[in-house]
Amino acid sequence: MFNRQWRQSGAGWLGIAFLLVVMGALIGLFISARFEVTPLLRATNTPPKIPGMDPSEQPFVQIAKFATPAVVNISTTKVYRDRQAPSPFMDPFFKDFFGEDFFRRFQHPRQRKEQSLGSGVIVSADGYIVTNNHVVEKADEIRVLLADRREFKGKLVGADPKTDIAVIHIDDGSLPTLPLGDSERLQVGEYVLAIGNPFALSSTVTMGIVSAVGRANVGVADYEDFIQTDAAINPGNSGGALVNMRGELIGINTAIFSRSGGYQGIGFAVPANMVKSVMESLINKGKVVRGWLGVSIQEISPELAKQFKLKALRGALVADVIAGSPAEKAGIKQGDVITTLNGKEVDDVSQLRNNIARTAVGSRVKLGVLREGKEITIEVTIAELPKDIASRGEVEQPQDEENDMDVLGLSGLQVHALTPEIGQELGIRKGEKGVVVVEVMQESPAEAAGLRQGDVIQEVNRVRIDGLKSYRDQVKKIKNGDTVLLLISRAGSRLFVTIRAGG
Repeated sequence: MFNRQWRQSGAGWLGIAFLLVVMGALIGLFISARFEVTPLLRATNTPPKIPGMDPSEQPFVQIAKFATPAVVNISTTKVYRDRQAPSPFMDPFFKDFFGEDFFRRFQHPRQRKEQSLGSGVIVSADGYIVTNNHVVEKADEIRVLLADRREFKGKLVGADPKTDIAVIHIDDGSLPTLPLGDSERLQVGEYVLAIGNPFALSSTVTMGIVSAVGRANVGVADYEDFIQTDAAINPGNSGGALVNMRGELIGINTAIFSRSGGYQGIGFAVPANMVKSVMESLINKGKVVRGWLGVSIQEISPELAKQFKLKALRGALVADVIAGSPAEKAGIKQGDVITTLNGKEVDDVSQLRNNIARTAVGSRVKLGVLREGKEITIEVTIAELPKDIASRGEVEQPQDEENDMDVLGLSGLQVHALTPEIGQELGIRKGEKGVVVVEVMQESPAEAAGLRQGDVIQEVNRVRIDGLKSYRDQVKKIKNGDTVLLLISRAGSRLFVTIRAGG
């Protein structure tokens, strides 16, 4: 009885299972007829639509075939004149014995030639090529070798050491080119190809992803907004192309991070938007024209955020406003926090600085500013960056009986009255006041805060310091353990610093 019931029940379940399979297949056919199912790789990395390419080929093959002809080999020659050590043949005896021609050989310094290799990218069919400044810097001769083995003599159009970008030109009107992409759209995780001539191995293609964007403070150039990638970049790749999956130039390979001199998984490229701005300025004006706001700005640390009552560590803190600058004329004040530029959030100092530099001179921009906890909008007309932004040296430690060792609140600092002579040497504007830091004790809170000898303290907790007396008066109000906000002037520039009192 039990066995018969089990067999009947099993047959019933098999019938139901068969029916479910048939229904599932029918539903699947219906869905596939109405909707297109896209693989994950294809959805996130759509193959480029490049004219003349076989769509059956893999995307990386298509991009490499399209981009490689536009990447060139650049070789430079620099001539140096070596100073020679005195030769024994300079003795007048040899002049008399061998003659004037023999003697003259040892009067002139010998010439030494230094050759280097790099890469470049053709960006216009009429012969303009973008590369790195350090590839062609001080070159006496520039040779350009194309992928088809044709060779040209290159002419330097212009160079910009501040971004490490240079433009050269060759005489040919029908060259393969790479279109410039929009590097602002670039996202971390995107596939990219690096194309160049590492170790003089021409037309080398490597693949990786975008590891990071907006990299600054790398120490390669003054204006840094680097794309970081793990695509293999080696010596000789400098000036080569970083290409996205649409076959667009989105960066010029510039530097690598390495302890061995070779590839270690971290490379940097100047983004295409910055390249385009610099290139157009060099070609059209013969120099790089940068926008100028006229403020000294600094990053917002957690301590500064507390002092200025900020909710997020975003924006750029205005440490100083230059007299007569667009910022001063528009009403920007010291202590303001710039949070947006034309409605777009400002994440950090480098982003704001780079965007202002790329802004056309004479155009008006809207800045979102946080002042004393209130949000306001200020319109500024951008001017051209002045040429004479000078750097000033540090002052030697003054020796005077007016030295004042502070032991009440800011331990670790020894200060001195600011005299007109010291102020002039430190680059302090005429008529400004404060006290000069003459000593910073080792392992003190002052040293931990980054204070240096030669800094001029001009504010303590937003109160102006006129001299030693007002400095002492403010320090007396500080309790042990307080976080103190200082405004200092350093080599002509101002910045806010926080220091932990006591310790």
